[in-house]
Amino acid sequence: MHAADFDPVGMAPTEFAHPTFSVPAIADPVAFLKHQTGVDAKNRIKIQHGTTTLAFKFNHGVIVAVDSRATGGSYIASQTVKKVIEINPYLLGTMAGGAADCSYWERELGRRCRIYELNNKERISVAAASKLLANMVYAYKGMGLSMGTMVTGWDKTGPQLYYVDSDGQRLKSDLFSVGSGSTYAYGVLDAGYKPDLTPEEAIDLGRRAIVHATFRDAYSGGYVSVYHVKENGWEFISRTDVNDLIYQYQAEEKPSLV
Repeated sequence: MHAADFDPVGMAPTEFAHPTFSVPAIADPVAFLKHQTGVDAKNRIKIQHGTTTLAFKFNHGVIVAVDSRATGGSYIASQTVKKVIEINPYLLGTMAGGAADCSYWERELGRRCRIYELNNKERISVAAASKLLANMVYAYKGMGLSMGTMVTGWDKTGPQLYYVDSDGQRLKSDLFSVGSGSTYAYGVLDAGYKPDLTPEEAIDLGRRAIVHATFRDAYSGGYVSVYHVKENGWEFISRTDVNDLIYQYQAEEKPSLV
């Protein structure tokens, strides 16, 4: 590391400083945003978005599954958005909320994880990576960021899964689903999830949960992408049109409820 990379006053590495952005030339950006987006605003700005993402731990690692539709209210902007962000060969992040916010901050997280690896001669843990992300976005709390992401990977402690949002909230669990279609995905996950699933069963469960969520949620759709996080890194499994899978699943014999 070069001397130019250090703050001469605090001797702190400047590569870990928060990025700076141009903000409106007003005294209080948070109050300004609330004035423009509040229910009483004369010309209210409605920030609308939707998606379905999920991830869960099981005995063979972590399964990550996402849809690919980007919407702005009722307008479908894209059907081919890549909502899994490959932070490094051992870490994955998901995208829910504002596409630009998720994409930017998780790329920035990837940069910081690489710097950590170069400085410390070892990979960063999933816990530390998720904490870095939470700390970064917390500095901009209330300024309009929209992000609900999962950070997952495999480190020295095994497979790990965290949820981080734009308020700086950070949670650890074995299963998360995030987005407007998450309630539908949870219904499928709750019915089929167990830690001792085989890799094939886990992949099918994640894929089915996303597909059924896209069928019920108008703001989710496109393609379902599935990743499997293993000890030697993540593996991309498949990317399938949800329309093809809906017809396939509907043709299957339904279990008796009696």
